[in-house]
Amino acid sequence: MQLKNIKRLELPATADMHVHLRQGDMAKLIAPTVRQGGVDTAFVMPNLVPPLITVAQVLEYQKQLMAITHGVKFLMSLFLHPSITPEVIAQAAEAGITGVKMYPQGATTNSDSGVSNLESFYDTFSAMEKHGLVLNLHGEVLESLAPSGTTLEEAFLPTLKTLHERFPDLRIVLEHCTTAAAVEAVRACGPTVGATITAHHLYLTSNEACCDPFAFCKPIPKEPTDRDALVRAVTSGDPKFFFGSDSAPHPLQSKTSASKGKAPAGVYTQPYVTQLVLVALEEAIERGVIMEADVTQDKLEGFLSRFGRTFYRLPESPENRIILERKEEKIPVSVVSEKGDIEVGISKAGTEVFSLTWEQV
Repeated sequence: MQLKNIKRLELPATADMHVHLRQGDMAKLIAPTVRQGGVDTAFVMPNLVPPLITVAQVLEYQKQLMAITHGVKFLMSLFLHPSITPEVIAQAAEAGITGVKMYPQGATTNSDSGVSNLESFYDTFSAMEKHGLVLNLHGEVLESLAPSGTTLEEAFLPTLKTLHERFPDLRIVLEHCTTAAAVEAVRACGPTVGATITAHHLYLTSNEACCDPFAFCKPIPKEPTDRDALVRAVTSGDPKFFFGSDSAPHPLQSKTSASKGKAPAGVYTQPYVTQLVLVALEEAIERGVIMEADVTQDKLEGFLSRFGRTFYRLPESPENRIILERKEEKIPVSVVSEKGDIEVGISKAGTEVFSLTWEQV
């Protein structure tokens, strides 16, 4: 596939297996941009204020999202918390909740109620294994626990191995994979372990993240070699790796007014997630990391749509298709609410991308 020369591309709808849609007026602005990015299935993160730690809270949040926008299947998750007992897992399974998200305490946005001791949840993980819920890991340790010279993600990888060995039938997702070491660790596990890869970790490195508030996120982008390892994983056709944008909106003012190094962590890509993956692959081809022949229709469909659905035991989505055409469209600076009171900056503003439309059935 000569990606740079393609004028029109047709794909199945993207499945975004890691999204942050926030709540209240922010959710009203952000939720409709999920479908704008070519996505018909979105796995929604539970780190709200307060975090979603009951089945009733999760179902109410899902109801709110469905009232805001249509045409998207919202898969829901619980926030791992001491109140998430095996009994709650059974209730969640009955209610159709998809997974449970583990945040290390204080590691990222709205994670102050996160986990400090994973072993205390072993009974919960056993119940998840039994009932078929997915364990979604924010796979980092706190900075105080990482050995010198080791990234927070790499320091977490032994924990991933331990969890998989103890619960071999538990489906586990290492979310927003950022290092070459993480790619290899996921590959070393059995078929019940997978990983999401974002669009922005395919084009950002620590050089941008340290200086540009719109490139700052957690996990922090790593070295060029890590970025390139993610690109190769995406184009390998390995079904262990599938798309999860980790698109994370923050008010534009909070990103631009914060003192250096204090901007909230999160890169917002949602309105252009599908196109940004393609942009990242084009840039990787230009750098010589991959060849044109490495990007095929089948691999794109696998990473963006099929592999995630298969891992989550969802049907494929052949009836929902998107069309991408080169019309010199450029990513705008931001999305703005109707009242103009909420504005969120978009990653890679000004970049020329495919224009996306939904195929009319």
